[in-house]
Amino acid sequence: MDDPPPICPLCHRPIPPGVPQSRHHLIPRLRGGKGGETVLLHHICHKEIHATLTETELARDYATPEALRAHPRLAAFITWVAKRPPEFNPKTAGPRRRR
Repeated sequence: MDDPPPICPLCHRPIPPGVPQSRHHLIPRLRGGKGGETVLLHHICHKEIHATLTETELARDYATPEALRAHPRLAAFITWVAKRPPEFNPKTAGPRRRR
């Protein structure tokens, strides 16, 4: 029997095989997180984290999945992406948004 797919700690949707995914350093490498803890995310979720928060903000205030999920913009993104299938991946990347 196959193992169930991993669950994205940001959106809590499964990450099926073949879906774009990436590892997120909970503390950015440039802020002391080199070799530190990472989590596996959907690529779209990882992109949204870095489009929303600076590396300094990530290191200082958002170094856990729970803290990331509590950020207002990421919470809105999670609500939006939860309505999409786990394999959802937009074909084009939008510009980095301003807060």
